[in-house]
Amino acid sequence: MRGAWRVADVRAAEEELMRRLPPDTLMHRAATGLARRCALLLSDRYGGVYGRSVLLLVGGGNNGGDALFAGAALARRGVQVRAWLLVPERVHAGGLAALRAAGGALVDKFPAIVDLVVDGIVGIGGTGGLREPAATIVPRLPELRASDGDRPTVVAVDLPSGVDIDTGHVPGVAVAADVTVTFGCLKPGLVVGPAVPYAGQVELVDIGLAPFLPADPAVRVPELADIRSWWPVPGPESDKYRRGVAGVATGSARYPGAALLSVAGALAGPAGMVRYAGTAAPLISQRHPSVIVTERVGDAGRVQAWACGSGLGTDDLAAGELRAVLAADVPAVLDADALTLIAGPMSRAFGERRAPTVVTPHDREFARLAGAPPGEDRVSAAQRLAAQMNVVVLLKGHSTIVATPSGGAWANPTGTPALATGGSGDVLTGLLGSLLAAGLSPEQAAVAAAYVHGLAGRKAARRGSVTAADVATVLPEVLVEAVPRLSEL
Repeated sequence: MRGAWRVADVRAAEEELMRRLPPDTLMHRAATGLARRCALLLSDRYGGVYGRSVLLLVGGGNNGGDALFAGAALARRGVQVRAWLLVPERVHAGGLAALRAAGGALVDKFPAIVDLVVDGIVGIGGTGGLREPAATIVPRLPELRASDGDRPTVVAVDLPSGVDIDTGHVPGVAVAADVTVTFGCLKPGLVVGPAVPYAGQVELVDIGLAPFLPADPAVRVPELADIRSWWPVPGPESDKYRRGVAGVATGSARYPGAALLSVAGALAGPAGMVRYAGTAAPLISQRHPSVIVTERVGDAGRVQAWACGSGLGTDDLAAGELRAVLAADVPAVLDADALTLIAGPMSRAFGERRAPTVVTPHDREFARLAGAPPGEDRVSAAQRLAAQMNVVVLLKGHSTIVATPSGGAWANPTGTPALATGGSGDVLTGLLGSLLAAGLSPEQAAVAAAYVHGLAGRKAARRGSVTAADVATVLPEVLVEAVPRLSEL
C-alpha cells in the first residue's frame, strides 16, 4: 500500500524536517532526483544527454527553484539548458545563479528545438488554475518539436501545473506531463480525479519526509502485493460452503444480460458456490450450469453475501426482491437499480438494515444518494456519503474511489477508460459479491474487486475492442496472473 498526503500535511512535514537540516537541503535533494530522471529520459530517447536541448518553464518560489537547480545539474553534463522565467520578480535567486554559473541561458520564447520540457511553473501551494502568461504558454507545448521530429518529453516538477493537488480537480488549462517527479510523498491529485492522466508516469523521489508525515494518509493506493495477501485461496480443509456461497439477485426481463454478466463476475471470484435469484434463471441455468437458480430471493437458500441491483428494474417485483436482500443478515453489494430504489421508495427499508453494505454508484447514481454530484473533491464526497449511509462507497470513475464510514479512502490505480462500457459494472458487482461471500471485509472486498476488475479491463483492451463480456472472459486469466497461488491448486 502506498499513501498520498494533502498539502497541509506535506507542508508541516517539510517544515519539521527543514528545522533539522542546513538551508536549501530539501531543494537540492529534490533537484538532484529531478535532474537524474530528466537525464535518464534523454538517454533512453537519444542515447545520451550531451548536446540535448532542455527548456525550463520557471514559476516563482521553490518549485521554480527545483527546476533551476536541476537545470544547472543538466547543464554541467553538457545539456543546452534554457529557462523561461514566467514570474521574473519572484524567481528563486539561488537557483537562477546556479543555472547561470553552469552555462544555462534565459529566453522569452520557445526555442526551435526542444528535446525535453521541465514544468516548474506552479508548486503544491498553487490554487485556482494557471494564470498568465502560463495560461497562454502551456496550450502551445504540443506545437514544440524535438530533435527527432516528435514532440518533446514533458516532465512536471512535483505536480502538473494547473491541477488542484489536494483533489485532482482540473479547473482549466493544465500541463499534460509524460512524467511527474514528485518529492517526499504522493499527493491526492496524482492518484485521484481528472488530474491523473495529466501526471503521466509518477516517480517518487525520497527527500527524507516519510518520518514526519501523519500515520494515516489522505488516500491509500493499493498495490498488487495487497491484493495477493487479501485474496481468499482454498486450502486442504476447504469445501464449497466453507469457501462461501454468493447470492446474485440481478437482471430482469428487460435486462437479462445484467444477470449473465454479474453471475460471470461472481463465478470468477473466490466463492465456492453461486446462487442466482431472478427472472433470468432459465438463461443462467443454460449458460452457467454450476449455478443454483431460483426465481426469488426468498427461495434461494442460505448465502454468505448478496450482489443485487444490476439490471433489476425499479418496479414492484424488483422492490420486493431488494427488500428481501436488505432484510438478510449478511453483507451485500448494491448496484444500479438497487441504488435508485434505496435513494427513493426504499430508503426506509435500507435505513433499517444493519448488515455490512457496499454501494457502487457512478456519478449520477451518487447524486441520487447524496443529493448532489461528487463535485471537485471526489474523495471527500465519497467519505461523506459513506459516513452518512454507514456503508462502504465504491465511487466509479477513471480513478475509482473506495471510502469507508470511518473516513478511510482508497484510490484504485488500475482503472482504464476501456471499462466505460455498458455492463462492465455488472461484472464488478458480481466479483465484489463473491469476495464478500468468501469472508473479506467490505473495505477489502471493494478495493480488491476494483483492482482486479481494472486489470481485466486493461487485458481486454490489449486484445482489441472491449465489451463487458470480454472483461468477464479474461477475469479468470487475470486472477491466475495476479494471485499465483491460485495456479498451484
